[in-house]
Formats: sequence, C-alpha cells, structure tokens
Amino acid sequence: MTQDILTNESAAVDVAALGEQLLGRWADIRRRAREIAGDPKIQRIDGQSMDEHRQRVFTQLSDLVDAGSVHRAFPVALGGEDNHAGSIASFEELVTADPSLQIKAGVQWGLFGSAVLHLGTEEHHAKWLPGIMNLEIPGAFAMTEIGHGSDVASIGTMATYDASAQEFVIHTPFKAAWKEYLGNAAIHGKACVLFAQLISNGVNRGVHAFYVPLRDENGFLPGIGGADDGLKGGLNGIDNGQLHFTHVRIPRTNLLNRYGDVAPDGTYTSPIHSPGRRFFTMLGTLVQGRVSLDGAAVAASKVALQIAVTYANQRRQFNASSPTAEEVLLDYQRHQRRLITRLATTYASGFAHEELLAKFDGVFSGETDTDADRQDLETLAAALKPLSTWHALDTLQECREACGGAGFMAENRFTSLRADLDVYATFEGDNNILLQLVGKRLLTDYGQEFRKLNAGVLARYVVHHAEKVALNRSGLRQLAQTAADTGSERRSANVLKDPQTQHELLTDRVGSMVSEIADALRAVQGRSQSEQAAAFNEHQQELIDAARAHGELLLWESFTRALDEVADQGTRTVLTWLRDVYGLGLLEKNIGWYLMNGRLSMQRGRTLSSYINRLLARLRPHAQDLVDAFGYGPEHLRAPLATGGENERQAEAMEYYRRLRASTDAPLDEKIMVAREKAAKRAAKSK
Repeated sequence: MTQDILTNESAAVDVAALGEQLLGRWADIRRRAREIAGDPKIQRIDGQSMDEHRQRVFTQLSDLVDAGSVHRAFPVALGGEDNHAGSIASFEELVTADPSLQIKAGVQWGLFGSAVLHLGTEEHHAKWLPGIMNLEIPGAFAMTEIGHGSDVASIGTMATYDASAQEFVIHTPFKAAWKEYLGNAAIHGKACVLFAQLISNGVNRGVHAFYVPLRDENGFLPGIGGADDGLKGGLNGIDNGQLHFTHVRIPRTNLLNRYGDVAPDGTYTSPIHSPGRRFFTMLGTLVQGRVSLDGAAVAASKVALQIAVTYANQRRQFNASSPTAEEVLLDYQRHQRRLITRLATTYASGFAHEELLAKFDGVFSGETDTDADRQDLETLAAALKPLSTWHALDTLQECREACGGAGFMAENRFTSLRADLDVYATFEGDNNILLQLVGKRLLTDYGQEFRKLNAGVLARYVVHHAEKVALNRSGLRQLAQTAADTGSERRSANVLKDPQTQHELLTDRVGSMVSEIADALRAVQGRSQSEQAAAFNEHQQELIDAARAHGELLLWESFTRALDEVADQGTRTVLTWLRDVYGLGLLEKNIGWYLMNGRLSMQRGRTLSSYINRLLARLRPHAQDLVDAFGYGPEHLRAPLATGGENERQAEAMEYYRRLRASTDAPLDEKIMVAREKAAKRAAKSK
C-alpha cells in the first residue's frame, strides 16, 4: 500500500462514500434498522423506574415484530428470510435506541429462538417457532448456573430419562445448579431452552438442550421456581432472574435432538460420535451471540466518538496561542491522543467485524459450512468480542472524561451506555475465558504445523530458532537498526510506517509468544495431569496476552484490507494515516516487549511516540469527517453536546468580548495595568 499519497493540505475524506463502505454488505438492512432505532417509541426514557423500563422494553418487542425486523434469521417457510447475518446487522443497531431493548430482543430471538432453530428439528420448528417469532411465547435461555458460569460442560442441572413414561425429569439437585442471570426469567418468560446433563440408561451423555414450559396465566408451573435478580448495574429494562426445577417432567420429544436423540426405550444416538466434539458443535451453533455483541460494541464506540469529537471541535478552553481567542479542545495534542487513537481502533474493529459477519454468513447460509469453517468462526468471534467490548467500555469512559462535567450528565448518554455495556465483557463468555480459548487454538495450530514436518525440517527449525534467539538477545538486530538509522529520525519513521514492517512486527510478536509457551508446555508432556495443569496455569497470563496480540493483529489486517476497497484517493490517504496510528499504537503500547526481545532498537522505539503525534496532527482536520461517516443522526446520538449548541455559545461569548474590547467600557486587565506602571517607572528613572 502506497503511503502519504497526498499531502495533508490536499487530502480530504469523501464522507458519503466512506459512510457507504462502513455500512458494509448489509447496508440496506442497517439503514432500515437505524430508521427503526430512530423512532422515539422504541428509545429509552431516562429516569424510568426499573418496573416501568421493563414494561416499556417488553412492549417495544412487539413494535419490532410489527416492523418485521426480527424474522430475518428464521426459515422462509415460517415467514422468515434465512438471512442470518442480515439479522445480526439489524440487531446491532438497536444499541443506539436502548441496549436493554437490544439484549432483550437478543434473548428472545437470538438465543431462545435460535436455540430451537439450530438445535431442534423441523418438528420443533413447526411447533414452537411461529409463537417465538410473533412473541406469543416469550422465552429464556437457561444455560448459565450460579456455580459454574462459563464452565458449561460442568453444569449441575440433570435431565434424567424415564423410559416407562417416555419423559425427561428435570432437576436442580443443589443451589449452585440454579439457572442464573437469565433474561425473561423473572417476569415475562413462558418457556425456556434449558441446558442440562442428559442421563439415559444410567449413562451421562453430557450437556443437551431441552424445551421446557415455565409459566401459564397463573404463574410458574408445578415444580418450577425462581427469583428476580432485581436492580442491576445496567440493562434494567431486562427482567433477569433465576430458575430452579424440582423433578419437572417434560415429554421425550422436548429434547432438541439435532445432535443427540433418545429413543422411547432410552437408547441414545448421535451423528457426532465424540462427546467433546458434540458439545462444542452444539454450542457453536449459538455463536451469533458473540458475533452480535462484537458489532453492538463497535456501534456504541462509534456513537460515543461521534458525540465526543463533535463537542471537541466546538468547545474552547484556555488562551494558549492568542490573547483573545481560546483554543478548540481537539487542537490540543492530549485531546487528539484521547480521541483519535480510539477512533483508529474503532475503525479497525468495524472493518474486522464486517469480515466476521461475512464469515458467519458463509457458515450459516451453508455456503462454507465445514467443520473447519465453524471452528474458524468460533475462534474469530472469541478473539474479536473481547477486544471490541473492552474497547467500547474504555472509549465510553474516555469520551465521558473528555467532555468534562457535561459528559457526566445523563442526557449526554455516556454514563448510561457504559453502565449498560459493562456486562458485555462477561456476556456470552467471559472475555478472559474467550481469549484463553483463542490461545489454545493458537497452540493447537502451532503443534499441527510441526506434526506435518519431517525430522530434517525440524532439525533445521531448531537451529534457525536458536540463531534467531541469539540474534535478538545479543542486541545484534538492534545494533543493525541503529546503524541504519543513525542521525535520521525520519529514516526510522519511514521504516515504521511501512505496512510490511508493521505487519512483520505484529506477527512476530504473536508467533514468538506462542512458540515460547508451546516450548514450555512441551516439556511437561507425558507427566501427570496435575503437573500439566500446573504448567498451563503458570503460563496462563502469557497465553491470554498472546491471544489478545493475535486479535489486535487481526484488526490491523482487516483495516489494511479495507484500504484496498477505498476508491477515493484522499479518503484512502487519510485512512492510511488512521491505520498507521492503530498499528504504531500497538507497537508503542508493547514497546517493552519489542525492546527486551530485540525487535526494535532504542532509536526506533523513541521515534514511535513522536511520529504518532505527527500523524494525529495530520488527522485532526479530518476527525469530524471520520466520525460523521459513521452515519448516525441526531435521533441516534440524542446528546445535547453533539447538537451544535456549544458552537453557538462559543460564538456568542467571542462576540461579546470582541464588542467589549472595542468599546470604551472595557475594564483594564490588571496585567496590562501593572505592565504600564512598570514601564512608566522605568521611563521616569531614565530621565
């Protein structure tokens, strides 16, 4: 990719064309979803009580049904569109209306409904999906338990088959097996998809999913109980609650049996022989939860930045360079560091999410639905969701602070959005657990790569690896870089802004981290389970760090690929600078690793921060265009800070002081008076 194609003066952003690119492959669906999200009747009303908020959100679900925005993922035969990725694209935009509505809709159709769709058969579809789609059957997704959280394989709820009655008996044998944090469980849910250990003919077949009715018009059905989780730190429009079951009987046919079935006599069959693979296949069909949270987090970051950058382009503070005009906030380097660096990450996350959505569409449309494709999709979602949700929380907080006291006002939405998105870091899998899964996949791929090599190739690798370690740790690589760059900061910067150099440095870090962990774990292969577990635990933090570095590399690569899709030269130049801010920011963040491991010289390391600052100065005139390209209107932002009122206030104040200075009534500044007195004294002495 050619860099700096245009000068800073001649580069410009084609906002309309960039906005179209950001809308992505499902642009028309996103536009329709934004139109719906802009309707006040489905937007949050600040200040409502928890009960009022819950009832409003439940009513809004019916509005979504009426608008035809929730059926896309369901079969055409039942009135849907079989458009799984389009459904997620639409769902993500609801975060601008009210995250509670987004998640409540996600529980009903993205979890409860999707579980019936993907884990059930056509008989189940015909029986329950119409009611789920039109909201006649509000439902919960009963997977998480108090005692095991993300460890789904170890849940305690039992589903024991009684062949004499051809029924499953659902039972939670202890308090830790109660289902917890379930949306729709406290009030609205009439049924649930429940995950439990399937026991038939005395054999535990592992976790399976069951359709279980919960309530009728009189409340809970016999044997079922629960509790309301009450007020939460956010998302209080959702009736989260607990469920427990005491020997509750359901028909044998309520087992969602796509991947495992029980015959009337209790005989168990499955198209997947391996219990482990069967378990991960069942959970993998529900990956859309992570995909959609990734996209919703990106959308929330965009909203926050559009508000904060708009305000920073209007608000003035301190007379730094003029005795009469105050400085615009975004002209300050620190403010650029706060907002434009996060803008770069948001663009990277957005481009990566669009690729994740395309991967999801390929798998769920059947176009690329192989076991390898599903594993890749699961790994990609597990890598991106932690980064985007953590980034959204960080961005919302930084934007809040960057807007001062006004940012803390509820009307400007930063505080409520951050509170609502807080749980995204543990929704659909704790972020650290997800990154650990990614790290294990990296180790698996690393091991498979070497199993394919013969002894001679392995021997050459060992020699080459030893030479590489010696080169890095001896400082010879640093010495070579310093010699090449001596006396030229520009030369150091030119090397670092080269995309191939950035890619090599980011890739090298991931590869080195994974190989070091693999080498350490290889040393305990064949030892006892406890010794291997201890060794893994000793390197757990390193593994999660490697997975995070891998995710950041994926974002950089997505951003770089997106540059090739930009037709307008000026836009491509500006986005290339923004991509460099993201890539070089990763190097700056991890400068200790690069220096300690000999990947960068001290001179090149010192160049990073100053060059990033120069890029930020180049990007500063384009910041408003870059956030305007997100395409959110006032009906989505709903923040007085972003309405232009600050510009009017600043203009009024400047005009007031201009007139005052021009009048004879202007008070004399004390500093000027003192200076005049000193000048008069000096003049008197000189006489």
